[in-house]
Amino acid sequence: MQNIRTRRPGERGAALVVSLIMLVLITLVVITALNIGSANFRAVSNTQFRDEAVAAAEVAIQQVIGSNFTLAPAAVSIDVDLDNDEAPVPDYVVDVAPPECIFASVAEEADPSGEELDESLTVASTWNTVWELDATVAPGSSAGEAAVRVRSGVRVLLSQAEKDTVCP
Repeated sequence: MQNIRTRRPGERGAALVVSLIMLVLITLVVITALNIGSANFRAVSNTQFRDEAVAAAEVAIQQVIGSNFTLAPAAVSIDVDLDNDEAPVPDYVVDVAPPECIFASVAEEADPSGEELDESLTVASTWNTVWELDATVAPGSSAGEAAVRVRSGVRVLLSQAEKDTVCP
């Protein structure tokens, strides 16, 4: 019996070698694409967490500004639920440092108001005070690992007695 399979002189397995090289190259391209995609996903997620943390700090600062914080400036910790899902664990916990009066000047002219002001708030006895508020969101909140610090300023009109109490 003769061997049915006869080799042609030009075939030495070159197609197998070329196909294996192409398979390795395609695998490397796919792995690189997956790595780039996951790195981009992490970057976008980190940016989203940072933006949410900044928004939470701004919400906390607005809550402090909305209160009568000039009576007794104190540090507060505020739970912020950004998505309003009323979950038992807040999305972010924001620590607001004690508001600090950084500047005071005599008010030259009070802005017009629809409300009647008492005598203690006449132009001669009112002060424009500038306050600095500093809010910090620590990493490890339930919504992400972002850590941010937001500083904000606000001007508050105070009477002479209030200014003497809280603003040096």
